[in-house]
Amino acid sequence: MDLSYDGILKEARERMQKAVEHLESDLQGIRTGRANPGLVDHIKVDYYGSLTPISQLAQVSVPDPKTIVIKPFDTTQIGAIEKAILASDVGITPVSDGKVLRLPVPMLTREQRQKISAHVKDLAENQRVAIRNIRRDCIKHAQAAKKEGLLSEDDEKSLEKEIQDLTKEFEGKVTELANKKSEEVTTV
Repeated sequence: MDLSYDGILKEARERMQKAVEHLESDLQGIRTGRANPGLVDHIKVDYYGSLTPISQLAQVSVPDPKTIVIKPFDTTQIGAIEKAILASDVGITPVSDGKVLRLPVPMLTREQRQKISAHVKDLAENQRVAIRNIRRDCIKHAQAAKKEGLLSEDDEKSLEKEIQDLTKEFEGKVTELANKKSEEVTTV
């Protein structure tokens, strides 16, 4: 761990950015009532004994707002892909014609929308907590650097303020992402 002023600040920024990216990744797989290739990104298929993402086994496209089309590169794997989708938490039953799988994305009920919106808020809060934990860790590093004589007291105070500013910035990004996804889910 680099206990210099810039090193601690860089670590804080990188770790907080990863928290935001993690939330973006989690939100991609949430159903909004509209077809989105991200709905099947996390699904892994048993491909000759190894778990492989669908995107590596097939072309995933969205021809219209209510349908996801999965066209396997190897049509012999269509059954395995269908089985993986059925076993996943997507909640969509694929329709197969032997060459492609079509996933009709059903409309969400008001109750489902509220549950999904609440889940989005929980995911966002988890990342806000992660960002605050990163702030705490980096402030501890700043205090340790001051004890070791690597930072002056003024530098430590200045660094703590910059870490707090970063925390606010990244919490804002998390809130923005969550609000955008909640709006997608709740608007019909």
